[in-house]
Amino acid sequence: MTSYDAGPVAALRRISFLLERAREDTYKVKAFRGAAAAILPLPEEELVRRVAAGTLTDLPGVGASSAKVIAAAVRGELPDRLARAEAELSGPLTDGGAALRSLLRGDLHSHSDWSDGGSPLEEMAITAMELGHDYLVLTDHSPRLTIAHGLSAERLTRQLGVVEAVNDHLAGGFTLLKGIEVDILDNGSLDQDDELLARLDVRVASVHSKLKMDATAMTRRMIGAVRNPRTNVLGHCTGRLVTGGRGIRGQSQFDAKAVFEACAEHDVAVEINSRPERRDPPTALLELARDSGCLFSIDSDAHAPGQLDFLVLGCERAEAAGIDPDRIVNTWSKERLLEWARK
Repeated sequence: MTSYDAGPVAALRRISFLLERAREDTYKVKAFRGAAAAILPLPEEELVRRVAAGTLTDLPGVGASSAKVIAAAVRGELPDRLARAEAELSGPLTDGGAALRSLLRGDLHSHSDWSDGGSPLEEMAITAMELGHDYLVLTDHSPRLTIAHGLSAERLTRQLGVVEAVNDHLAGGFTLLKGIEVDILDNGSLDQDDELLARLDVRVASVHSKLKMDATAMTRRMIGAVRNPRTNVLGHCTGRLVTGGRGIRGQSQFDAKAVFEACAEHDVAVEINSRPERRDPPTALLELARDSGCLFSIDSDAHAPGQLDFLVLGCERAEAAGIDPDRIVNTWSKERLLEWARK
């Protein structure tokens, strides 16, 4: 039997991370994350006692599978479920991108359970730290995206206080930055109060509705958002889906040259969205943005902690396109990034 000394919470978190990274079914992940949350406040002596008595599953949130993981870890043994996950799911996500990934200092696009993410913002921050990030921008959705539980001005204001409290307790030089994925409205304006947007560190502006809008109107809409001085990053610009459980969706039509020229003029980064189902922008548009002189941001668009590891997928695409790392804003230090974002 292989020894294991990291403890049951770490074992459950690691299994969850690997399942999320591999895009496994959400219900599997929730079982292990729920069990980790259930046992986190318990003293070690109680866990030892419950393992001996076989009563772990009496705890709300602890099922049979997670109980086996907890029991093995409490005994100092490598849980079988963790060993299997490491063997099957921990390999490289891609053949390329490692060199550029090593240069990334953080991630500008992530979601928590305040909107449509699956985990508390604290868990997102801790996982980002474990991945070696210097910073993570929390970008939950804005009010119009009700299907994703977008944040009203009141809820976003409350979240900013929570982010400050989390940062007060974090160590090691990591910072959870205040942000938003703000919806680009039909007329090109941004879906949040301007005074509140001004309080944020980084703002990702994305189109989520009327993706089949006429190309001329869509171009006008996107350029309007790019010209807004609050916009820092143009998120998943075409809105396409190329695989995954939500099905396939074609890309929006717009004058990409005009939009990217506006991005270059207004110092707005074009997002290279690393989600496997997006791969946005498509290669031809990625190369056009490169040739238009744009800055870029390689983002995970993570909705769960394990998805923060998606960054390497975007890095592989950026390397293939020959994009200079210094044009990628999340290779920059936090200080340089924030100076740029305050433009």
